[in-house]
Amino acid sequence: MNHGKRYRLERPVTWVALAGFMGTGKSRIGWELSRRLGLNFIDTDRVIERVSCLNIPELFELYGESVFREYESEVVRRCLRLDDVVVSTGGGTVMRAENRDMLLGRGPVIVLTASPETIYKRTRRHKRPLLEIGNPEGRIRELMDARQGAYDAAASLKVSTDGRFSADVVEEIVDRLWEWREVAEGMRA
Repeated sequence: MNHGKRYRLERPVTWVALAGFMGTGKSRIGWELSRRLGLNFIDTDRVIERVSCLNIPELFELYGESVFREYESEVVRRCLRLDDVVVSTGGGTVMRAENRDMLLGRGPVIVLTASPETIYKRTRRHKRPLLEIGNPEGRIRELMDARQGAYDAAASLKVSTDGRFSADVVEEIVDRLWEWREVAEGMRA
């Protein structure tokens, strides 16, 4: 047995971020992707909750969305310094051009997508500050339309999670990250 050599997992990337609308599966897929690639998992919303000592709905209620977005940008900045991570961002993180630029400057950003109907089914049981209105499905469509340009600008790759098992989504991401890596290496050559 040779203890002098460390086992090194072959993987396409050592840093990747997930973005997309709430309910697209960023936390679930991110955690599973981190396990598949042998990387650590960071959920920026959970970090914000730990740092602020408030859950996201409380933070919105007490301090408003602008304070939450400042926390979000600071957490993104700190995640850029990390290696060997999958970073799951909040649904609105890439609305700020600064955040998009920071994330894309560090590594690939996978934007997860799902239909408004799927998102509503996945989020209806959880308190979501931006959906606390009379017609949450209509609000989902409205927000998705407003954010589409930012998601497009942030995406190194887009992957749909609609009607799919998370393991299948993760395998597609890994396959596409290998392709992304080849293209990125070809551009540097």
